[in-house]
Amino acid sequence: MSSNLDLQARRRARLRYQLRQKSGGRPRLSVFRSGKHIYAQIIDDAQGCTLAAASSLDKELKSNLKTGADKDAAAAVGKLIAARSKEAGVTQVVFDRGSYLYHGRVKALAEAAREGGLDF
Repeated sequence: MSSNLDLQARRRARLRYQLRQKSGGRPRLSVFRSGKHIYAQIIDDAQGCTLAAASSLDKELKSNLKTGADKDAAAAVGKLIAARSKEAGVTQVVFDRGSYLYHGRVKALAEAAREGGLDF
């Protein structure tokens, strides 16, 4: 019987494979959420480097947030990653939700990034 971590790793690998097939060379917006914070990165897989990053631990966000583990924090991180990606010259990305469902904090981050100008 597979453990939850094994199943999570399989979901993540399956999603990343599908993203590679459909990305068309676009960088991916990768999301990681922990129990206390949420993180987002724009990653160029062709070059193997991070183009932009934001998290609920950033100094400019941390002072304004009550906690890093709610939808408000996720929305703030989404707006910040959109602004930083524009500075890096990236407007079109592929959304990589990892093994998480598109719901709650992950959905809030994605919608805020779309409002901030990212196209995915």
